[in-house]
Amino acid sequence: MAQLVHTVVDDHVATITLDSQHNRNALSIQLLDELHAGIDQAESADARAIVLRHEGPAFCAGADLKERSDGPPDATPMVSALQRLMDTERPTIAAVDGAVRAGGIGLMASCDLVVVDSSTTFALTEVRIGVAAAIISVPILRRVPAGKIATAMLTGEAFDASEARSIGLVTHVAEDVASTVAALVDGIRSGAPRAVRETKALLRSVPDMTRDAAFVAMAELSNELFAGPDAERGMQAFRAKRAVDWNTPTV
Repeated sequence: MAQLVHTVVDDHVATITLDSQHNRNALSIQLLDELHAGIDQAESADARAIVLRHEGPAFCAGADLKERSDGPPDATPMVSALQRLMDTERPTIAAVDGAVRAGGIGLMASCDLVVVDSSTTFALTEVRIGVAAAIISVPILRRVPAGKIATAMLTGEAFDASEARSIGLVTHVAEDVASTVAALVDGIRSGAPRAVRETKALLRSVPDMTRDAAFVAMAELSNELFAGPDAERGMQAFRAKRAVDWNTPTV
């Protein structure tokens, strides 16, 4: 059986590539299993970032409808994949050079940063086959206000990259996705590993806190980080007007 997901870890970055071109990278059981294995590999290698990209003209067409019609539904692998992309400590970047449909939008939306080609189109087509964009609504509605995605979810009509950017579904629209992703990865690697991890965590946690609870928690985190070895190293480098290579451990 041909491999559908390829994972490479290089220079502290894990690149996970969806390569099930015969069905437009549909979310089959095998593809999801191999996606989980790719995330395992990234975490075992302590990668600084995960880039989720694809081969072929589509990033992901959504659920594998043939599999769904042949057996009882089991959403567990999909739910777990979305949770892992959202919850892994390392920043995740979706690199999208082709069409995204249905569940593929949920996969993309689970990443912290989403870079799409300016020609990319999107559609939440679930209602047109008699179901709802249920599972993927969780990551989508954490990025996009419900009123701004309602038309797309209720009608299944396609929308473009400009619209996706304006509503907050994607973070970057680019003419050259690969170079934009490379610049973002370089930016992530220029930060201290723990500082980046804590920043990803607070981006998700602070909006759900009350104001006063957030100030308490963030003051504690700030004090801890400023008293830590990374801050000492970073501020020494700042005073010396030199950059820190955070991928080289402190001697």
